[in-house]
Amino acid sequence: MSSEDVPTAEKADGIDGPRPRRLTYAAALAGLEGLALVVGGVWLAVLGFTGDPDDRGQAITGGVTVIVLALLPLLAARGLLLRKSWSRGPAVITQIMALPVAYNLLQADSLAIPVGIVLAVVAVASLVLLVNSATTQALGIKGPGRSS
Repeated sequence: MSSEDVPTAEKADGIDGPRPRRLTYAAALAGLEGLALVVGGVWLAVLGFTGDPDDRGQAITGGVTVIVLALLPLLAARGLLLRKSWSRGPAVITQIMALPVAYNLLQADSLAIPVGIVLAVVAVASLVLLVNSATTQALGIKGPGRSS
């Protein structure tokens, strides 16, 4: 099957050629962030049910909200693995949202500091991987002013 036989929709999504490792690594990091959010959301919800929070409804709502927020990086990770051009936007947004969270964790005087360091490293590494030219080309994203 020649490259001319491949439908243009597949070419637009950057499907021709092998997936670069950088794209796989970016997808893995986004997936790990999504899984961490799911675990954190479940933990908050369970504490809301079983613990003694000031406001049980607010604790449970917070847990459910974090679980729902986990959908963004999980969907982005799946899209990156499938080489869908739309997936880079949600992945970048996730990393940009993670940076202020990491900063706030670094300001704490507790066990949150190492978590903040890990989150900051993962967010910066993911951003570097996502804006890399090999990743951009593999996703079929054209730069500004480029028609081909």
